[in-house]
Amino acid sequence: MTLLMESQTVEQQAINAKEAAKTLKMLPTKDKNDALIILADELDDHISFILEENKKDLEKGKEKGYDKAYMDRLTLTEDRIKDFADGLRNLVGLEDPSGTILESWELENGLQAEKVAVPLGVIGMIYEARPNVTADAAGLALKSGNAIVLKGGSSALHSNQAIVKVLHGGLAKTSIPEDAIQFISSTDRKAAQELFTMKEHIDVLIPRGGGALINAVVENATVPVLETGVGNCHIYIDEFADPDKALSIAVNAKTDRPAVCNAAETLIIHENWMAEHHDKLNAALKQHHIQAYGDDAALKYIDGAFPASESDWAEEYLSLDIAVKTAANLEEAVRHIDKYGTKHSEAIITEHSETADQFLNEVDAAAVYHNASTRFTDGSALGFGAEIGISTQKLHARGPMGLPALTTTKLKLKGNGQIR
Repeated sequence: MTLLMESQTVEQQAINAKEAAKTLKMLPTKDKNDALIILADELDDHISFILEENKKDLEKGKEKGYDKAYMDRLTLTEDRIKDFADGLRNLVGLEDPSGTILESWELENGLQAEKVAVPLGVIGMIYEARPNVTADAAGLALKSGNAIVLKGGSSALHSNQAIVKVLHGGLAKTSIPEDAIQFISSTDRKAAQELFTMKEHIDVLIPRGGGALINAVVENATVPVLETGVGNCHIYIDEFADPDKALSIAVNAKTDRPAVCNAAETLIIHENWMAEHHDKLNAALKQHHIQAYGDDAALKYIDGAFPASESDWAEEYLSLDIAVKTAANLEEAVRHIDKYGTKHSEAIITEHSETADQFLNEVDAAAVYHNASTRFTDGSALGFGAEIGISTQKLHARGPMGLPALTTTKLKLKGNGQIR
């Protein structure tokens, strides 16, 4: 398969997507499901082509000296491609939210009213070095009846172009217009700026990536933004936490996939628990090669820890580094989370149910946990199916955003000559 992407202006691509959305929103669920199966099969059939193009991005990444976490996000393998092909197949089994009647009622004058879920229209997706997002976002958009304009990072340009080329080949065999998936191949920053401000054609922007990208979209866009936040996630180990349970959860949240947004970045540990169980904590950190950055109290207990700076409390590591703060009580732990948390995922480990309930009620985040890893803040893990991102805002959608988050509502009113 050769890679020839058409050269069009961003505006023309957005216009094309808007036209395709008109067709897409009228298609029955069966047509969309049939298309998703075909797209998944196309991805499986063109794995070697996608991997060859991915190699070009990896070579460029090595030349530029990208760090290990960044290279991991950029890397595709046969298994990873099969996984996001399977992700498209999994969408087939999920309920199509478009057209769902959410409420219905009759007015005193006999007017029949229905509130119905309808597609947003055209989604603009801006993301960094995550080629899997290209397929995931396209699949979610199509299933929910939306067209999508994709703007991936320049570091994954060849991989993204290859995936879109394969998806377009699949769409040609379906009733969905190929224009329903648009990919902006220009690496010029002006292209992204155009997308930010094209509210006559784009209905919503979804940024997915680091804090700098998300802030740039939020601060510069005139198109409404569904904000996906960074994950400075905390685990508070309370005075009454079971030590084995606490360390198992903390290690999982830190090491399972350190470079993702639901990984733990800070441990807050009750001072009494730290005094009693620091030997077990040290053993766990050493066994899993976790480097700690602690406050003054933590430095007294944790072997090889470095003093924590302000940035250690405030930023994502996305690595096997972790900040450690000691706290005298729950209130101090919550204050720290309020100051440095990003309203993503926060956890408490304790056998004291009243303390747990207080934490769950007080902490302001999209997901709060008692005695469980923050790694469960994920659409598939929570049973939502695939997700287009994790929202840390409070309007429209919050937490993992699956298919329902890609719809809005419309009132349908049916009468028989009623006037007001």
